[in-house]
Amino acid sequence: MGWLLSAIGQGILWGIMVLGVYITYKLLDIADLTVDGSFTLGGAVCAVMVVNKQMDPIAALLIATIAGVLAGAVTGLLHTLFEIPAILAGILTQIGLWSINLKIMGMKSNVPLLKADTIFTKFSGMTGLGQNQSFLVIGILVAILMVFLLYWFFGTEIGSALRATGNNEDMIRALGVNASVTKLLALMISNGLVGLAGALVCQMQKYADINMGTGAIVIGLAAIVIGDVLMGWGRNFALKLGSAIVGSVVYFVIRALVLRMGLDPNYMKLLSAVIVALALCIPVAVGKWRLKQAYSEDGE
Repeated sequence: MGWLLSAIGQGILWGIMVLGVYITYKLLDIADLTVDGSFTLGGAVCAVMVVNKQMDPIAALLIATIAGVLAGAVTGLLHTLFEIPAILAGILTQIGLWSINLKIMGMKSNVPLLKADTIFTKFSGMTGLGQNQSFLVIGILVAILMVFLLYWFFGTEIGSALRATGNNEDMIRALGVNASVTKLLALMISNGLVGLAGALVCQMQKYADINMGTGAIVIGLAAIVIGDVLMGWGRNFALKLGSAIVGSVVYFVIRALVLRMGLDPNYMKLLSAVIVALALCIPVAVGKWRLKQAYSEDGE
């Protein structure tokens, strides 16, 4: 069962990234492609701080989060200040982050943490738990903390305005709220969470890699769709946030099962794309079929 614990722990840690994607995709209806770059940015900053600067791994997580926030701010400013479409602004930031991440890692494609202490090795040493158990416990604690903080924030006045911006931007502007500020704030919070997730995954796998964020947005969208299918009945906002974590866990468990069945790992990106496509297409197809059936019954 070690593989299952590992998949669940990995799913929870990546779930922090999915929370960031949830903010932009579900609340603002923006598929922010900055994610692929800011995830790697978080891992790169964390690895360099821990290895080269001998920084405490918890402090490195905070620095990585701030780096993610700054990446989100760049995308937000390109979108709101210079009126570049959100998806294009994300692509521009993502492309720029490739070179920045490489520079941060000393022009190396990989920075190992094999001999460095991480938050997981420290926790394992303190509690005596195994590696997979440490991933699971710390992942759950961080996920609960992030969901609680987000639930609290989105219950405040500025948080409510942010959520309303995605629902009806014209109404928010009419009420005197600066929608550009709320969008900028959402992108900063989103990518801050993504940077944190990148740092946690970096410490989990004990290395940062220039390609570690490739396809992160697809994984995030797949997890959100899976979470919606499993927990779409929940109306409470905390449950909606929790569904992002659940969707991520289910995604990584499915991925682990498929790999154990002998699928070539090189096809995992294709599998992720197929899952997202099916999850988005099936509800539309079912809706059209039901509408056709309703017309047929009326005709009879």
